[in-house]
Amino acid sequence: MVRAEVTEAHISVTELADAVHDAAAGAVVTFEGVVRNHDADRGVSGIGYSCHPTAGQIVKEIARDVAERRRVRALGVVHRVGDLAVGEAALAVAVSSDHRAVAFATCGEIVEEVKKRLPVWKRQTFSDGTSQWSNLA
Repeated sequence: MVRAEVTEAHISVTELADAVHDAAAGAVVTFEGVVRNHDADRGVSGIGYSCHPTAGQIVKEIARDVAERRRVRALGVVHRVGDLAVGEAALAVAVSSDHRAVAFATCGEIVEEVKKRLPVWKRQTFSDGTSQWSNLA
C-alpha cells in the first residue's frame, strides 16, 4: 500500500497511478469517481463530503484488508472531503499487479469496500439551490 487516506486536498488519479507503478507489474488499473452534473432528473452544481473522525483509519484498514487478500504489487486509495465542484475527483484508486485480471478485480473491490465501509456522507447541491443529504445511516 503506497497511500490510503482521506483528505481535503485536490486528488489526482494520475499521481496515484504513478505512485503504484512497478516495473514488474503488467497492469496498472485506476478508478476516478467524479462529481457528475445530475442525479436522476435533477441538475447538480456540487457536492459537500463530510466524514467521521475515524475515516482516515478506516480507509487504511480497507486498503490493508484488500492488499492481504490479493496478489498486487501496490495499491492506493484516496477519498476527498469538503466542497467539490462538478468534474472534481472525490475518490481515486490505483492498483498495480502482474496481470490485468487481478488489477481490475482489486480496484473494483476497493471501490465497493469504500462505498460500504467508509463513514463519509454527502450533501448534494442542486441547480435550483436546494440540497439533500445522502449516505446517512
